[in-house]
Amino acid sequence: MPAKRVILLGSTGSIGTSALKVARDLPERMQIVGLAANSSADVLVQQALETGVKHVALTDPAAAAKAKVQLPDGVALHTGTHGLIDLINECEADMVLVAIVGTAGLAPALAAIERGMHLAVASKEILVMAGEAVTEAAKRKNVNLLPVDSEHNAIFQCLEGHRHSEIRRILLTASGGPFRQLPADQLPAVTVAQALKHPTWTMGRKITIDSATLFNKGLEMIEAKWLFDVPMDKIEVVVHPQSIVHSMVEFADNSVIAQLSHSDMCFPIQYAVTWPDRVSNNLKPLDFAKLAALHFEAPRVDDFPALNLARHAGTIGGTLPAVLNAANEVAVEAFLNGKLTFPGIWHTVERVMTAHHVISHPTLEALIEADSWARREASI
Repeated sequence: MPAKRVILLGSTGSIGTSALKVARDLPERMQIVGLAANSSADVLVQQALETGVKHVALTDPAAAAKAKVQLPDGVALHTGTHGLIDLINECEADMVLVAIVGTAGLAPALAAIERGMHLAVASKEILVMAGEAVTEAAKRKNVNLLPVDSEHNAIFQCLEGHRHSEIRRILLTASGGPFRQLPADQLPAVTVAQALKHPTWTMGRKITIDSATLFNKGLEMIEAKWLFDVPMDKIEVVVHPQSIVHSMVEFADNSVIAQLSHSDMCFPIQYAVTWPDRVSNNLKPLDFAKLAALHFEAPRVDDFPALNLARHAGTIGGTLPAVLNAANEVAVEAFLNGKLTFPGIWHTVERVMTAHHVISHPTLEALIEADSWARREASI
């Protein structure tokens, strides 16, 4: 079987660097043919030299100008926000791995689908904002949507060989974040530095804050609705601080199947790329004799309202999930800049959601307008 040709959007972030590790470990199964980043010019150039790609993209103009003088001859540099789409349209690939934070990955994801490229989804905002449009486009073009988030990849693995009608519940596991046991009255005093200390995963700033508020898990609930075609009332969250069980599926006979591994994003990335095959690798195996006890508990939904806000948005649907996502992005940025308290993040999201007039079955233009409206409203 020839190596799968992969375009990597968001190559300089934590998911991107893990994907490059997988490609180095399994060169016979994964070939990087395109790279894209926002502004990390030096890192992108080094990645291009290592992989030998002929197409790269940098959305930041200043970063693109810096990279242009460093890239070797024969490497096409695509710039600006449209550069991601140009990269996809001019590069021959089997799969696009979207690991761009926020909604910037939506347009290139749809462009990839239109070209018939399979989509490995690490950017949950794509399905949160436009799950209906993306899944319908994928069905129309006979394109696979392969989850890269560790939780959704785990669910994907648990569902292999089972009928959709057999699903009773999807159980998304959550680490609980750094404030899992912090009393509610101390949450207003939480600092940025404290919120950025995730107990299990090393991630970017935005997703780390989302994990602390549990908005990350709320977004994952909506993403699971679209990936696995299940209603929101069949999706639940259970806190599992050790992050060994990455998620579970409960079936009609009350049996539960779980996927376990160490907390390393190389596991789900590899499975998304090599699926339907399982391939040997150099990743660390579990040693059950050395594992500490595995604990599970219910999330504190009253103290961390993100889960209920996300459940409501996912149930109502339409433009509301896009509004939730956009308001959260603005609120997280405000918190990181010292302009908002930690609980102010979910208070802002709730305020914006309450003020929004939902459009059902929105067009892509309506979703983009709802996203823009929510950003303006959240900034007030």
